[in-house]
Amino acid sequence: MMLLIFMRLPGLLVLLLISGNAFSAEENSSARAARMPEVRSVLDVPYVANATERQKLDLYLPAAGGPPRPLIIWLHGGGWHAGDRKYFPDLDLVNHGYVLAGVDYRWSKDAPFPAQIQDCKAAIRWLRAHAKEYGIDPQRIGVWGRSAGGHLACLLGTSGGTKEFDVGENLDQPSTVQCVVDWFGPTSFVDLADSRKENDRGRPILTELMGFPIASNLAKAGAASAITYVSKASAPTLIIHGADDPLVPIRQSQLFYDALKQAGVPTTLVVVPGAKHGGNEFGTPERMAQIEAFLGSHLHP
Repeated sequence: MMLLIFMRLPGLLVLLLISGNAFSAEENSSARAARMPEVRSVLDVPYVANATERQKLDLYLPAAGGPPRPLIIWLHGGGWHAGDRKYFPDLDLVNHGYVLAGVDYRWSKDAPFPAQIQDCKAAIRWLRAHAKEYGIDPQRIGVWGRSAGGHLACLLGTSGGTKEFDVGENLDQPSTVQCVVDWFGPTSFVDLADSRKENDRGRPILTELMGFPIASNLAKAGAASAITYVSKASAPTLIIHGADDPLVPIRQSQLFYDALKQAGVPTTLVVVPGAKHGGNEFGTPERMAQIEAFLGSHLHP
């Protein structure tokens, strides 16, 4: 089984796969933003009362101000037990008319599911409640997630019509999103519970997230899965997944794509030939142009 390992080097967070493959490290977003005079950073903002270190967000705004802009929220990966909001994949989106937010959520070792999706929804409600302060258009919010963050992004996109994950403050604000970009996130824990399909990959991570082996309680595993909540009201979704992903099988994205299409939701599945669980193939100019075009089609009138 491949495991995710995070190593801190001076100024860098490096994500390695034990097999020897590695994601290229990205520069800390706040450090990069500090060199961009057109970008204003608002860092380490708690989005709930008595917030832990994991319940904070960072904002990247146009320095010049202007009319309300659509918001893009980034949800990091890391197996729900690691990761960092401070590595937004494309800060240049500020120059294309967006406000950006990197959002952390509680790790599974500190709080099992549904703490993670409750945090994401709390952050969205907080951002809507403070939209005027930060020049955000509360009617135009997109979410972009990677791996574990992709799971949460997809769950945000399909569970907007339910209230079971909305707890805490700013409950007068909706936690819905208008579109989703999913980088290889798992979408059906029930399907992963079938050992013939999962081959034991990722099972300890999911056990830690849920607090029990997922095969032992398929009802709760289903309740944590984005595919369970798919309806015609689900958010339009762009899914990008590596064809040779050894950690999250491509089947996860295919099942989710089929469910969204059957419900009549605008959705696109991009399978990256030869790509595994992340890597440089996901940050190419072609891929980023696809993402920007998708976001623009749903967030810019």
